[in-house]
Parts: sequence; structure tokens; C-alpha cells
Amino acid sequence: METIRNIFFNNFRKYGMIIALIGIMILFQILTAGTLLTPLNVTNIIMQNSYIIILAIGMMLIIITGNIDLSVGSVAAFVGAISAIMMVSYDIPVLLSVFLCLVLGAVIGAWQGFWVAYVNIPSFIVTLAGMLLFRGLTLVVLDGQTISSYPDSFKSISTGFIPDITPDNPLNILTIIAGILFSLIFVLNEWKGRKNKQNFGLETTSLTLFLVKVPSLTTVMLIFTYILASYAGIPYILIILFILMVGYTFLMNNTIYGRHIYTVGGNEPAARLSGVKTKKMTFGVFVNMGILAALCGLVFSARLNAATPTAGNLFELDAIAAAFIGGASMKGGVGTVIGAVIGALVMGILNNGMSLMGIGTDWQQAIKGLVLLAAVAFDIISKNKGS
Repeated sequence: METIRNIFFNNFRKYGMIIALIGIMILFQILTAGTLLTPLNVTNIIMQNSYIIILAIGMMLIIITGNIDLSVGSVAAFVGAISAIMMVSYDIPVLLSVFLCLVLGAVIGAWQGFWVAYVNIPSFIVTLAGMLLFRGLTLVVLDGQTISSYPDSFKSISTGFIPDITPDNPLNILTIIAGILFSLIFVLNEWKGRKNKQNFGLETTSLTLFLVKVPSLTTVMLIFTYILASYAGIPYILIILFILMVGYTFLMNNTIYGRHIYTVGGNEPAARLSGVKTKKMTFGVFVNMGILAALCGLVFSARLNAATPTAGNLFELDAIAAAFIGGASMKGGVGTVIGAVIGALVMGILNNGMSLMGIGTDWQQAIKGLVLLAAVAFDIISKNKGS
């Protein structure tokens, strides 16, 4: 009985947020009389929350190292403003403008990472100063005005869809094919991973749990594919998010750099004594956060088709909440990229579902605050029970 209880507890901790996400979706699907999971609304959820997912991935790495970044919303707004000046006011080509904006984000991240990593100023203070600094600079460069009407090629980043292979179909055939191929790759990868662990004598989940998990997730993927195919297919932004999720998951799980990031957050003095360049790791995650904040600003501006002085307001709180809801620990050293994405989706579906129900923004903020508190409380309680 004790073994069964431990298996249940450990797997609930691992898959708890996935279960919670599915539960929230079912709840709002019922409360909104089926509106939540309509093809149009699912596509809107992806597009509306794409920039928070981008920020949440970067924020997860920051939190894993034991730091925080309060400036990401302001940085996103500032980069968005610069992009509008380049593309709209000076007619600089889109690709060049995007590249320069990402470089600007890296420079901003390096600026803040320098103070945190090499001057040892707490990240809370550095990024709080950055939040004020770049919000002020946004107002300066925009002169308090809104700059709008980006080129169509830039707007398609957030609002465009991959064309279907054959026109005038009720279902997007390309999306169906992509969903089936991805599902097959997922099943084969899970089976191969399980076999490799067994060959090396590593602990694996029980066969029963494996046979429940893989078909369940595959079914969810195929349903999601069908929903997308029923509307307009695969948004360009979904491809960007997929590349980020796969790339950062590989970085954190399969590279020395990723393992060092976890080591820095788990025990920095021990990591430093083991030869890990802790300052370099900390500096690196802030540079990365700056690039992702810049990408967030570009994606948000493309969706809004404008750069505004109030852009990115409270984005940092949504990103931090997504990371903690997705399993990050206040003490650092714990968290996954997929967890950050799931946390961002939880926040996004809460926002979308409550909006569909007509709940005001005041109550939405209160409910999201309670959800964040519950997620952090669950993390602390579960760790205390496990210790």
C-alpha cells in the first residue's frame, strides 16, 4: 500500500498540472456552453497567449537559477516601440528590423545580467530598476503616442496561417497530416526513451501507467489537431512556439549548459566549487531573457498592429505566475520548459474562460492571484512531504 501511495504521489506531482489544465478546460467548456473549445476560440487562445508563453520559457530559466526578472514587460514594450519606429517610421526592411530588435534585447539582457552576475546586485533590484528605466524609455521614444500599421509580412507573424496544400476544404489537410506525423513521432520517442532507460537500468514508470499516459496524450494531440484543422489550420506563431519548446527542452534536458543552469539554482556554492562558471551561467540566462522579451514585444506588436506606451503592462506578473504554476520552485533548481508552457496555458484559459463568462477584470485578477498562491503552496507542501 505504501508503494502504491508513493507511486501515485510522485506521478501526481509530475503530471498534476497537466491534469489541472485538462480539468480547467473541461470546467470552462461546461460553464461556457461549449464555446471554449470551438476552433475559433482555441486559435484565439494560442494567439492571445503566445507572447506570455515566450516570456514564461525565459522566466523559467531565470527562476531555476534562483533569480527573478521584473523588467520583461517593459523591455517588450520598449523593443516593440523601436520596431515600430524602424518599420513604420523609417521603412527599414522587416527581416533586418526583427534581427536588430533581437540584438537589442540581447544587449538589454546583458546589461542587466552584468549587474546581477558580476556586481552581485540582487536580481529583484536590478530588474525593478530595469522595469522603470525601459518603461520610461518607451514613453520617450514614442513621445506618448501610438505608432501603427506595420507591414503585412510582419503582422503575419501573429495573425497569419500556413497555407493548406489544397484550397476550399472543410478541414485543413496540411494540419491533419502534421498532427498525425507528430503523434507518431511522439509515440515512437516515448517508447524509445523507455527502452533506453531499461537498457541502462534506470527507473521507469510502470507499463500500466505508460500505456495510459501515451495513448491519452496522443488522443489529446489528435483532438487539438482536428480543432485547428476545422478553422484555418496552423498559425505561424504556433510554429515559433513549437520550435522554442523543443529547442529549450533539449537545451535543459540534454546539454551540459542546461545541467549547469539547474546546478547553479540548486546549490550555487557547490556548483562553483565543482568548476561550474556560475557567473557566466547567470549572465547567460539574463541575455536569453532579453532576447525572448524582445521576441515577445515583436509578437505582441504584430498582433496589435501597433506600438503603444502601455504595451507589456503586467506581462512580467503573468510570466512569473506561469513559471510557478508550471512547477518552478522559489528556491531555484527546479522547473521545466514544458511546465512553464502549461502554466502559461492555465493562465490563458482562465483569462479566456472568465472573459467568455462575462467576469470582470477585477475578479479575474483576484482569481488568478488565488491560483498562483495555491500553486506555490502545493509546491511547498509536496516538497515537505517528500523530504
